[in-house]
Amino acid sequence: MEKERELALSILEHVGGRENLLSLHHCMTRLRLTPKKRDSVDLEKLKGISGVMGVVEQSGQLQIILGPGVVNKVTRYLTDETGMEAESVEDLQAAVQDTNRTPFKLFLRKLANIFIPLIPAIVAGGLISGITGIIVYTLDVSETNQWIQLLNAISSVIFFYLSVFVGINTAREFGGTPALGGVAGGLLYLPAIAEITLFGDKLIPGRGGLIGVLLAAWFISVVEKQVRKRTPAALDIIVTPAVSLLITGLATYAVLQPVGGYISDGITNGLTSLLNAGGAAGSAVSGAVLAGTFLPLVITGLHHGLTPIHMDLLAKTGLDPLLPILAMGGAGQVGAAFAVYLKTRNQTLRNVIKGGLPVGILGIGEPLIFGVTLPLGRPFITACLGAAVGGAFQSVLNIASIAIGVSGLPLALLIKTDQIFLYVAGVLIAYVAGFAFTWLFGYTKEMDQRYGTTINTSASAGIPAAM
Repeated sequence: MEKERELALSILEHVGGRENLLSLHHCMTRLRLTPKKRDSVDLEKLKGISGVMGVVEQSGQLQIILGPGVVNKVTRYLTDETGMEAESVEDLQAAVQDTNRTPFKLFLRKLANIFIPLIPAIVAGGLISGITGIIVYTLDVSETNQWIQLLNAISSVIFFYLSVFVGINTAREFGGTPALGGVAGGLLYLPAIAEITLFGDKLIPGRGGLIGVLLAAWFISVVEKQVRKRTPAALDIIVTPAVSLLITGLATYAVLQPVGGYISDGITNGLTSLLNAGGAAGSAVSGAVLAGTFLPLVITGLHHGLTPIHMDLLAKTGLDPLLPILAMGGAGQVGAAFAVYLKTRNQTLRNVIKGGLPVGILGIGEPLIFGVTLPLGRPFITACLGAAVGGAFQSVLNIASIAIGVSGLPLALLIKTDQIFLYVAGVLIAYVAGFAFTWLFGYTKEMDQRYGTTINTSASAGIPAAM
């Protein structure tokens, strides 16, 4: 029997069988199951299954950490066994009563739902752009070459229409019509507005960036609901969209775009000033703090709030200096995990590390976070220290990416062409620093004995999903 199928059957058995499941889905690393009766779930046996790196209980949902690739196959076998369809994460979250919801958590969840679906397209465009840059840089091919121009055109589509895609997803999240949200997002980037003067100032296409897009798409969703309430059903299809767009268009150019511009400029200028303040020493400190505190953001889910900042930087400047710094969080963790692997005699822990290290190197850190460093405690801190060293290096050298995507070594293809080797050097520095801190201060023999207990405790503590 294929090991993933055996794993799926074991999981199904310990969650109470098909009759105890309301729904199932998976994200990049986790199988997400919603049981009807929590009492029918044998949590201890579920955690003890070989291949399960941890279990997080959140809002009535079991999030079983399996790692990328494995989770896809296990989900497929479960759908075959149960006859259930894998629902979307958004639908599943809406169906689960969340007793811990706060306005801030809901806001972060909406941001994640708006931007995360766009990441595959952004990664694709960024990779093609990066590979094209490497061809031009290493083979001395002219940028006017028709094939290079064609590749550049293909890679730029997602960035050219990004405001429309963000508008569509924003309207969907706030209960509006997606197409109207896309139009609202497009209002800010429409080239024709450059010829229009309003209140004595010319309108600037792109002013407000993606912050302005979020505001405009949210606004049209609110307006649409209010107009629909006051419009006869027979006239709804004609009146509601037209009135909503008219009101939103006027409000966007008069208020929302300027407000979005001030917010966007404040974020961009503030981040740039932070990274450049105090010369090389100040830049090193800023990079170290940003990278060293990123893993705690991941385990709380707050890192989703950074996604619009990354995208706004790219939309305004074409470069993102923040991502290479934050990517050092995963690199420091890889070094820490490798040190633990060489020191530990706990075979279960070694097996978890062997499963998590390859994907950690590829930029997916969740298995190492929840399966290794966080349950052990001290290695999580030394991983953050290693990340800080790498972050300082990236910041001082002003390394920047041309798109967002997974971190780790694959991010090298999204780095400015002339900085690729420097970025990789920074990753290796973070590996070495994380390893050294953990080897010297981060692991003791006593951790071998208590690992089986600490992993169950931390994995069940209600830590928000990182992915």
